[in-house]
This record gives sequence, C-alpha cells and structure tokens, in this order.
Amino acid sequence: MKNRIKHIKPVLLSAPYATADNMEVQLHLPTGYRTCGMVEITLENGLKGVGEGYLAVFAPLVFKEIVQLVSPWIEGRYLEEHQQIMADLHVVTGYWSRQGAARHVLSAIDIALYDLLAQVAGKPLFKYLNPDAPESLDLYASGGDSQDTAGMMRELEEVQQLGIKSLKIRARKEQVDKANRYIGHAREKEIKIAVDMTQNLVVPGQTVDDAVSFRESLCVQPVFIEEPLGPARIHQYPLLRQRMDCPVAGGEIITHPDEMADYIRKGYYDIAQPDATVIGGISALRDIFDVARTYGNVAVFVHCWGGASGMAANYHAAAAFGGSTVEWPLPQFEIRKQMLADNWRVIDGQIHLPDMPGLGVKLTDDMIADYPFRPDAVYACLPNVKSL
Repeated sequence: MKNRIKHIKPVLLSAPYATADNMEVQLHLPTGYRTCGMVEITLENGLKGVGEGYLAVFAPLVFKEIVQLVSPWIEGRYLEEHQQIMADLHVVTGYWSRQGAARHVLSAIDIALYDLLAQVAGKPLFKYLNPDAPESLDLYASGGDSQDTAGMMRELEEVQQLGIKSLKIRARKEQVDKANRYIGHAREKEIKIAVDMTQNLVVPGQTVDDAVSFRESLCVQPVFIEEPLGPARIHQYPLLRQRMDCPVAGGEIITHPDEMADYIRKGYYDIAQPDATVIGGISALRDIFDVARTYGNVAVFVHCWGGASGMAANYHAAAAFGGSTVEWPLPQFEIRKQMLADNWRVIDGQIHLPDMPGLGVKLTDDMIADYPFRPDAVYACLPNVKSL
C-alpha cells in the first residue's frame, strides 16, 4: 500500500543557546537565542517525518517562504515517489538556487522523507539505509569558544566526562596563544586538540603562509586543522596540504554534492565535512561517501552544528555509509536537547544510535508552544552590523 503525503509545513523554533560568556553568543547571537528551522511532513495516515535545513539559523523567514513555495510539488504525492519528488524539486529551484538557500530547504525535505520511509519500514534510519551498519560512532567534541582558563577547564571536564578523546576549538592566525593554552590544559586530561580556523566565510581570509605559520606556532601537532582558507583562496587547498604536517579538513558550507565531489577528486581535503542540512540531505551524503571511498585517502566527518533532526540525519548517514567519526556540539541548545530526549546515548566517547524507527527524534505540539520563533534570534554572520 502506498502512503500519500497530506501536508508539509515549515516549523521555526527559537531556544536558549550556550551561555552568556560563549564567544559565539557574544559575537553572533546577542539575544542568547538561536533558531532551528524544520519541515514537518504528514502522511494521510497521520505519520509525521521531520527534517532540518541550516538556512533558518541565518535567514528563518527565507526558509519558511521557500518551503511554502515548493509545497505544491510535494502535497498529494506518494512517499514512495521520494527520489522523483526530489528530482522535481531540483528543477523547481535549480535555475535560481542550484547552490545556496534552496538547497538547505531541499535538505530538510529529503531528511523528512527518509524519516518517514524508515518509520513505515519499522526500522531505525541507519538500518533502513544499510542493514549491516554499526550501531555506534566515535565522537570528537566541538566547542572551543572559551577565552579564559575557567571556561576552558569546564569545557574540558565535560569532554572528559563524556569519554571523548579530542576537542575541536576555534582559533584564527592571531590566536596562537589561545590555542596553546587549550592544548596545555587538554594535555593534563589526555585530550587532543583540533583547530577550526573559521575562514569559511572570510574574504579574502588567511593565506597559505598564515595557516602554515599558525600550525608551526602550536606546541603540538593538532588532530586536524579545519577551514584554514576562505572561499577566495579555496583553490589553494592542494598547496596547503603539501605544506601541512597534519590533516586538513573543510566543506561544511558546500551546498551541492557535485562541488564537494570535485574538491575531493582534486585533493583539497584530508577530511571532508559535509552537512546533511546544507548539502542536500541524506541522498547527497550517500554521494559524498561514495566519492570519498573511491578516492581512498579522504575521510568523511559529518558536520553537526544544528538541531536534533540535523544531528540525527548526519549520524544515521555516517553509520550507514561507512563513516567512523562524527562531531558532537558542546554548547547547550534547549530544543535540540528536548527533541533528542533519552533516545541518544554517549558512552565512552561514542554515540549509540537509537533503535526506534526513523530518525529517533520527536517534535511535539508542546515543544512548538514552548519555543516560539523569535524574529531577533537570527545569527549575525557579521558581528555588530548595526554599528558599521
């Protein structure tokens, strides 16, 4: 029996995020609230699937409008047409947004459809995608926005309690001292440090020499260095890799699998970091893992900095398609915590995927009522924009 799609709707929720002394909050989220954008797809039998698009963190009303724009090509069709629905949506949005905002929305739709497909099959999504998939994945912790010793120690203690062996921090070329302080404190707890240089939106951004000099100023070799070059110099990644003595990672903002596949083929990354909520959903992640496997020397660590359904989609895909290590965001995000509930467990540095059908996340009417959308809960990519 086929399952007809009755309705799709955008859901915008805003919830408290991190703490007041967190640098991401101070620079980019001054209200202390962050928005999560999702689509909820309901079948005629009442079953609901949830997907997430990262766009809503930055442009929530754009996310909402695009969902409503594409809904006529979804409602009334059958879930079993999943691949054709996605192909049609690529045509609907491709001319004006083959790469960019609409890809985030299509990501959310693809994730929600997979959530439903797995629920209908009565299987956890990772097992629906691959019956032989492992039930757990290694984690690296992701945070590193603390500026003082007390904050660093709190973060490292949390990582240690989770049993995670590595922590990714944020540091640019002028923040060598911060990075080395983190490394020193982490060494006491036998935790290794990776560094995100956060150049993915900076134009012109750091140079190859800047990145190499930064690495040479660190007191130990990092686990990896992420996004050391901005978009204006992205073609220089192969040169940077030749000069680096540690793995180079990147790709979280890439919105089309063809682009990331091209970069993998050209040797841009040791570690590719696609995000299901950005690059086209579960279907796109399958393509990326396939290309990385073909080129052998490229690992795939999915990027996870959104809400619950985004994290779940990335983790399920990583387990199903051959990933080994995934990102665990440290800043508390209330709606993410509520939607994950007790279905997800971190034990000895590993995330154990839930055995409930679908993604393993819940979105209830009470959650929607408790975390109403706030128009001021918008991530400002350029801090203090009103003062410029």
